[in-house]
Amino acid sequence: MPTRKPGPSVKDPELYEALRDDGASKEKAARISNAAAASSRSTVGRRGATAKDYDERSKGDLLTRARELGISGRSKMSKAELIDALRNH
Repeated sequence: MPTRKPGPSVKDPELYEALRDDGASKEKAARISNAAAASSRSTVGRRGATAKDYDERSKGDLLTRARELGISGRSKMSKAELIDALRNH
């Protein structure tokens, strides 16, 4: 099996690979590993937790977030499908 090599823009390849092994998308793993490299891993972990859970958001809010992330087919998705797509992006 060929080894995965993140692109040169990934600042913390070890964390990137760990996130990919846990099932994160390439984009998400790169975003988190670069944020961790820019500050510290513990700071990145404390930054979140201010947003509402996807289940608490309206379908319009979910559509806006899906548009920001470039999720295709979002206009035809139900609220549950949008939540699943956002969580697995």
